[in-house]
Amino acid sequence: MYFAHPYSFRERHQNERHNGLLREYIPKGISIEQYTDDDILDMADTLNQRPRRILDYHSSSELFEAFLDEVYAIDNIS
Repeated sequence: MYFAHPYSFRERHQNERHNGLLREYIPKGISIEQYTDDDILDMADTLNQRPRRILDYHSSSELFEAFLDEVYAIDNIS
């Protein structure tokens, strides 16, 4: 587990990056309370389907599905 110091954004690169991506859907100054839970989940799904360089240009949802396929394949063998 990692704890960053308060007000030190330099220690939370990924968090700041994802906040910036979320700002594409929720502009700064707009309350998140205006959005329904389904709206927030749709935004999260859309972000999780983006290909990422760190994942060799696969999306996190693709890799998670592949992982689940491997797990289920192992369960079916034994």
